[in-house]
Amino acid sequence: MLGINASTIYSVLGNNSSLIPLGIKDVANSCGMTTASYLAGDTVEGKDRFFDEFGTMAIWLGGIPVYKYIIDKTMYKFRNMDPKIDVRIFKNKDILQAARELAPTEAIQNAIEKAANNQKSFKGMSLAKFGLSTILTMVSYFGLTKFRHKYTENQIKKDFLAKQNSQKYNQSVPFSAAFSDVHKPKQATFTGGLQDFIFDPVKNLMIVDGVITGERFAHSRNAQDVMGYGIKEGSFWLFMYWAGSLISKALEKHTEKKYHKSIDLDARVIESSELKEAFKNGSLKQHIEAFKNADKSDLDIYKYAVTQKDNLVVQMAKKSDIITLFEKTDKVDTRAYIDLGNKEADNFDGLRGVGKKLEKLLNQYEKSGDDIDTFMKAVRKLKRSSVWINMGACIGALGVLAPAIMLLMRKFGDNSEYQVKKDIEAKLQANA
Repeated sequence: MLGINASTIYSVLGNNSSLIPLGIKDVANSCGMTTASYLAGDTVEGKDRFFDEFGTMAIWLGGIPVYKYIIDKTMYKFRNMDPKIDVRIFKNKDILQAARELAPTEAIQNAIEKAANNQKSFKGMSLAKFGLSTILTMVSYFGLTKFRHKYTENQIKKDFLAKQNSQKYNQSVPFSAAFSDVHKPKQATFTGGLQDFIFDPVKNLMIVDGVITGERFAHSRNAQDVMGYGIKEGSFWLFMYWAGSLISKALEKHTEKKYHKSIDLDARVIESSELKEAFKNGSLKQHIEAFKNADKSDLDIYKYAVTQKDNLVVQMAKKSDIITLFEKTDKVDTRAYIDLGNKEADNFDGLRGVGKKLEKLLNQYEKSGDDIDTFMKAVRKLKRSSVWINMGACIGALGVLAPAIMLLMRKFGDNSEYQVKKDIEAKLQANA
């Protein structure tokens, strides 16, 4: 496993399928929205927003992994099945057989064989783990929402009574109408591209976020809530899920067009000394040709990727986490799925995509006229800049721009006061 270094940091921050960039963006968004609520309203509104933002963030990022871990330790253990086996290896029976034969240990070999002999049951368990972990995360969020609404109302009651210097009201003072209209959330339905949502952690979160967004609007306590959530959720979906990928692709195209250098490889590949050395000694072309010659079929390239340790394309695919290694060894963990990509000339996905990207970068180097140190230094600098520009744009939009818009609309709008507080105080006054 790679340690924490510059290449790892840039790789993680530039990975649109990693939860860490989402977490960083969400922290910026939560801080900005909470600060805006304190400035727009008062302490009560600020606390309500704090619980909403940071409580939701904890459940959003931690809920699914925690529930999946619990399911692995209960349901899978009870069935004596290995939860690390990816059901996508079942799609090709020849690759499944190769995965069993080339397993790094006998225990893994037996685990794959058992899962393969019980495919229907194992696939059902995988789907159940996805569904249960997602649903339980949603339920946890609904619990947070009810707690937050209850806490906020109690705080407003307490402040109101203290301000009036009166006797304590009976604890049975009814909730305001803003809290009474609670709708049951619609159940999430999963259609089409299900595997993408099961195995991509970011897309898995999109399902949870879809329910959270719907719940926030359904449980909005007044028009002010609707406006705030409109700004919050609109900016969140745009810059959390879509903008990052669009910006990275735009920067890659711009860099290739203007500087004639490709930065679409993983940062750990671009920063690696092995790649630079292969450029310097001229062996990269040989590695690429050997990889292409081995690619006669999906099965052939799969076996090559699992058994070939010296080929640079395979090594770079391992650095990019396309090929998963078994614990701290140099053996491939055949329980994991390897995205082989395809042979289309314009397709740069998966294992085959790594080879095509390396070949493209090699061609650019040969045409550049630069020495390898100058060329690779420029590629690394461009890659790092693209990551910072992407993250900076998303963080700025989520942590500064969206909260500022919300604050300005509150300050200069028709209703600058915290509407929830006004509603509850009016209800308390009517029952006084």
